[in-house]
Amino acid sequence: MKPVKVGLLGLGTVGGGTVTVLARNAVEISRRAGRGIEISHAAARAYDPDRIQGLDRIGRIGDDAFAIVNDPDVQIVVELIGGYSPARELVLQAIANGKHVVTANKALIATHGNEIFAAARDRGVMVGFEAAVAGGIPIIKALREGLAANHIEWIAGIINGTGNFILTEMRDKQRDFADVLAEAQALGYAEADPTFDIEGIDAAHKLTILSSLAFGVPLRFEHCFTEGIAKVGALDVAYAAELGYRIKHLGITRRSAGGIELRVHPTLIPERRLIANVDGVMNAVLVKGDAVGPTLYYGAGAGALPTASAVVADLVDVVRTLTTDPSNRVPHLAFQPDELADIPSLPMEAVQTAYYLRLSALDQPGVMARIASILADQGISIEAIKQKEPAEGETHVPLVMLTHRVIERQMNTAIAQIEALDSVQGEVTRIRMETLSG
Repeated sequence: MKPVKVGLLGLGTVGGGTVTVLARNAVEISRRAGRGIEISHAAARAYDPDRIQGLDRIGRIGDDAFAIVNDPDVQIVVELIGGYSPARELVLQAIANGKHVVTANKALIATHGNEIFAAARDRGVMVGFEAAVAGGIPIIKALREGLAANHIEWIAGIINGTGNFILTEMRDKQRDFADVLAEAQALGYAEADPTFDIEGIDAAHKLTILSSLAFGVPLRFEHCFTEGIAKVGALDVAYAAELGYRIKHLGITRRSAGGIELRVHPTLIPERRLIANVDGVMNAVLVKGDAVGPTLYYGAGAGALPTASAVVADLVDVVRTLTTDPSNRVPHLAFQPDELADIPSLPMEAVQTAYYLRLSALDQPGVMARIASILADQGISIEAIKQKEPAEGETHVPLVMLTHRVIERQMNTAIAQIEALDSVQGEVTRIRMETLSG
């Protein structure tokens, strides 16, 4: 059987890794796919030939990406240029031309996936996007196929390695956020503009995809609540450890009575949880199904070869099904297209969770009683409290509290009232808490 011809858009980190993996493991890949896979045409404006193995196996390399999606010999287009545009236009044109697509572009899928998948269904082609979430961890396949028998209850994931590296260094070496961020940039873990990573946007793209796969709802990136880690201080990391918790930047999606929760924010989790011990740039996704219980997926969430592993796995899947009736393929979003449910997204103020609160209060009688009264008026009960000794000459003391679960709207009201007290200095630091128990 003739090899399948692939067109590759981008020869950057992941594109170069894809070329390397296809060349290095060509025999094994052919055995799995049932036929060879060849890159007949690639497009890149610039690339480093010294770090890519197998460039000599590519039929031709140019700089015109649209030439590839319009090339009649190309059967599968692999989009690895990233971003929203021209990636969207290229993918839609490839689909219109009847070509299958594989992409690692989480931003594209999270924001334009509904349109792309509808176009693919109309043309009877597949769109593979395993590499769009958690790099080399096969979490998409796990949700679409391995856990298909389950009613998924919730997902919680460390799905951005940059943020996890920063929080790990802050905990292990008692360093400040800004200092660790600078190191992450120097090491290449963070971009010169790290906004997408540290503000949770990258994780929100990935969580949007996971939520759709888990609950059978359309992709709704615009509904995802995001909060970054820039305000997490070394004090909070240390206090959390004293209380038996670790702070992780989690993406959490849960099916609740009021709708689908979709949120990314710093989170205290018990240090005994496996996911609390995922450190450095590694990723992990915890999925709770009603039949299987909690399952954890761990591995490299980025990098040339780990992400290329997922890209090539999608290529193998597409090649295996080239002759399959389109109606018998695994649905893009796990559920049959006409079975996607219009379950509402739950606004953040309606989400229920527990909280870590840190504030600076005047060291005098009655202050704690007033704060406790405000919390009680909002139906908030305190699980634990720590009052630190004041520094010499200071009139205010750090006060740390853990609360039981409460609706966020009530906590917002309580925090506003506490901050208005003359006896409280500055803003209240609030970090949400989850037990992530089975």
